[in-house]
Amino acid sequence: MSEKTQTIDYYNANFEDFISGTLNLDFSSTQDRFLSLLPAGAKILDFGCGSGRDSLYFKKHGFQVTATDGCLNMCRAASETTGLTVRHMLFCELDESGAYDGIWACASILHMPELQLHDVFQKMKKALKSGGIIYTSFKYGTFRGIRNGRYFCDFTRENMLEFLKMHPDLSIVEMWQTGDIRTDHRNEQWLNMLLRLK
Repeated sequence: MSEKTQTIDYYNANFEDFISGTLNLDFSSTQDRFLSLLPAGAKILDFGCGSGRDSLYFKKHGFQVTATDGCLNMCRAASETTGLTVRHMLFCELDESGAYDGIWACASILHMPELQLHDVFQKMKKALKSGGIIYTSFKYGTFRGIRNGRYFCDFTRENMLEFLKMHPDLSIVEMWQTGDIRTDHRNEQWLNMLLRLK
């Protein structure tokens, strides 16, 4: 079984627990940081939308949201939550040009090995309009591999700066570290980034 298949199978089997643990968390401080960089009514791709929490927030604030997820059960649940038709799509299947003002990849593309992650960054950049914004987040650390049934590609600040050298057409707007907002994950740290396409 490939790492990708194992991760998707995990979410298909555990989507209800994942949704109950994330849907009602207040993530507005980070969401608002992202939205403040976008024009009113901007087009946003929620890339790996999970429970649909963030898509719903963006929709309620007047933004045009396209939501995708690689887990079919998650797509169905997020569609019900948001009233959007969530597209069942793997990250590697993104194939759009200049379509979005912003791409929100919150705790999603961290499930890809680094080599594939470079390819997905290229696809995200292609899908953005000039000057578009990417928000993404990774667990903080150096671990690479299967953890708790899913593949993870962790990053430190230093490792991410090295990774981004391969993407000189992205400028760092902000990079910051946070604790996990889930009460049962308080010991976990996250690396957050806002990037702008030059």
